[in-house]
Amino acid sequence: MSTLKLSLLLSLLFCLSACAQFGPFEDRRREPGTEYVYVGASKPGRPAVCYNPLFTGKEKLQAMADGLCQKYKKNTHAAPVDRDYFSCRLFVPSKAYYKCVAD
Repeated sequence: MSTLKLSLLLSLLFCLSACAQFGPFEDRRREPGTEYVYVGASKPGRPAVCYNPLFTGKEKLQAMADGLCQKYKKNTHAAPVDRDYFSCRLFVPSKAYYKCVAD
């Protein structure tokens, strides 16, 4: 296989794998070696969602935050608090902060 074909194949595979990285996610990671301690900006009652504004609309982002609030405490919804840019991953650079308020 020539170098040109190999480089085109690798760049195609990279682009296809990168497409899976555009989905929004909660910024919450487990601290290794502990049972209940989490790191990241998201806390119960104050979810933080990383997203890409080019691929995720405000409605989808709000629905995800509402779902996180419902998961932590019933009969609540998410109210936007703040936004950060370039604070998450490369393909998902923005972060939206919410707080859970009673319905």
